[in-house]
Amino acid sequence: MELPSGLPVPQGDWERIPILVQGLIITQIAMLQEQIGRLEAEVARLREQVNQNSQNSSKPPSSDGAGVPPRPKGEPSGRKAGGQKGHHGRGRKLKPPEQVQRIVVCKPDTCHPCGALLLGDDPQLQRHQVSELPKPEPVVTEYQRHTLTCLACGAETHGSWPEDMPEGSFGPRTQAMVGYLGGRFGMSDRDVVELMEVGFHTEMSLGSVPAQEQAVSAALEGNVISIIIDFS
Repeated sequence: MELPSGLPVPQGDWERIPILVQGLIITQIAMLQEQIGRLEAEVARLREQVNQNSQNSSKPPSSDGAGVPPRPKGEPSGRKAGGQKGHHGRGRKLKPPEQVQRIVVCKPDTCHPCGALLLGDDPQLQRHQVSELPKPEPVVTEYQRHTLTCLACGAETHGSWPEDMPEGSFGPRTQAMVGYLGGRFGMSDRDVVELMEVGFHTEMSLGSVPAQEQAVSAALEGNVISIIIDFS
């Protein structure tokens, strides 16, 4: 094998090394170079994250340190803050009826001045929509496998686990969420555990977090399955 470039070993000494050992050395060098590349990329990402402030990112000015110069103030325009006269507001658009899960009808029963019975509907009724997150409740599935004894010959036969049954204690959506929180937002394992418990009512140990992340990585690298976070 050829002497790797940059390796401080004389050519004669390298040729006297057994071929098997040469292969191991080359493999280790490649692994170290790959690891160094990942560490350099991580250092660059962390350095960029540390240097972020309200002037080069979406961070609020209150998060700026003492070394960040104050944002320059623009010249006053003489107009009041907020929407100007004649400006058409852009409120939140109402969703169509097929996307509304619950309707609360506020209809008067009697006339306020005279107390007479009121009937019918308002053709120009006012509508107000409120979007709320659903209460997260994990769906826990218990698999029960039976072993039955044959009355004829006395042999025991075990039931078969379903082919789509996850091997671990968490399903693919839970695994995908853990991988998303750690990979996309860089959350620590402890923060992931807290968010899963507080936000999704799913208890998870610290040791389970890297296990779920490894499962997601293995699935994506092997192109075995496609994990989709779907809350519908």
